[in-house]
Amino acid sequence: MRTRIKAAWLKAEAGAQVELCGWVKSKRVSKHCGFVMLNDGSTQKDLQVVVDLDSKAFAKMERISTGAALRCQGVWQESPGKGQDFEVLCESMEVLGEAPVTYPLQKKGHSLEFLREIGHIRGRTNTFGAVFRIRNQLSCLVHEFFQSRGFIWAHTPIVTASDCEGAGEMFQVTTLDLQDPPRLDKGGVDFKQDFFGKPAFLTVSGQLNGEALALSMGDIYTFGPTFRAENSNTTRHLAEFWMVEPEMAFADLKDDAKLAESFLRFVFQNILERCPEEFAFLAKFYPECDPSGLLKIAETSFQWLSYTDAMKELTSAGRSFQFAPEWGHDLQTEHEKFLTEEVCKGPVIVTDYPKGIKAFYMRENDDEKTVAAMDVLVPRIGEIIGGSQREDRLDRLEARMKELSLPTEGMSWYLDLRRYGGCPHAGFGLGFERLVQYCTGMANIRDVIPFPRVPQGILF
Repeated sequence: MRTRIKAAWLKAEAGAQVELCGWVKSKRVSKHCGFVMLNDGSTQKDLQVVVDLDSKAFAKMERISTGAALRCQGVWQESPGKGQDFEVLCESMEVLGEAPVTYPLQKKGHSLEFLREIGHIRGRTNTFGAVFRIRNQLSCLVHEFFQSRGFIWAHTPIVTASDCEGAGEMFQVTTLDLQDPPRLDKGGVDFKQDFFGKPAFLTVSGQLNGEALALSMGDIYTFGPTFRAENSNTTRHLAEFWMVEPEMAFADLKDDAKLAESFLRFVFQNILERCPEEFAFLAKFYPECDPSGLLKIAETSFQWLSYTDAMKELTSAGRSFQFAPEWGHDLQTEHEKFLTEEVCKGPVIVTDYPKGIKAFYMRENDDEKTVAAMDVLVPRIGEIIGGSQREDRLDRLEARMKELSLPTEGMSWYLDLRRYGGCPHAGFGLGFERLVQYCTGMANIRDVIPFPRVPQGILF
């Protein structure tokens, strides 16, 4: 039975038998033997397989090329080569799948742009092997953090009739014939004949359903895919991405901010301990990958700054920003970087934003100008978490929805949460790919998800 290479390295002992499977990273042949570097995706560290000239396995070396899939049986032996304590002396070999000369991953550097075009096999490269293993461990840490604090993982709908953010950038879901949809007398589409009997969309957030569950279960979190039909081709946007969204009953904005800080510190501390080889590789080739920066955040208490005070810092900075800071306007990335890198010199939680730039569900403050919202900003990228205390007062929520001309039709269930045993509650959202991007130092968010979905791009 095969052993994953990562596990095999942990049990390497001279003379011990081992069976391994993997893909060939490189091969070379000398006068006396052949050498095959093998990796099965479980580890950053390749394993060298030595094939003696007089062994039966050596005859198969001609069929082996970069990218071929092999099964090897052999024994561990101490390695005289640099950079590795052990290697495997091959006793038998089976070529499970050959790779012709058209195999696109050769032993040379490839651009990230080229690798996106071959996303189905880019995981075999050192870079994407590292990124996807870090992504895996970050996923585990999300669950470990919330589960250890008694949160319940909630599976909220992917198909919804509600637009949580009010942005209108949603993918519609329908079973109607797009070439000949049923029509109303006035010419519009008759959605009563659609599968759900009304317009339905892919969700942009699990928050609204998460609130309902939090007001039944206490503390919950969602971790699943979300979708935005935003026609943007920047390095920060995806059409399909994963969100982490905790919701807490009987909690206010301070509780929310403290949870967000604890979460980031926990994740940054533990991911460095779990993926040391991956971080060592990425830090060597990608300058934005900064393990020491992650460790600094993990060990630093976050500063708190109101939006109004943040604006004072920006307007008195004596520098020219591309977007001039002005109270009532949202913070731009350049503003967020300035606050974290020059004013606070570390992570900062900005609170109490103007209500005019925030969503309808955020709790209005006593000044009636701001809401109990917060953003967590970190050096290099700015905002990484956004959250708020939710408006739990029915009359205020209804008034706010009326003010924004938001239809209450179909939202009676959401208003019921305030009618029947409503209580203060709060939560936040974290774009998981943004977290992976921050940890790995990848410049483009398309390089931290296996199969990115972007405008005019759905190759796989």
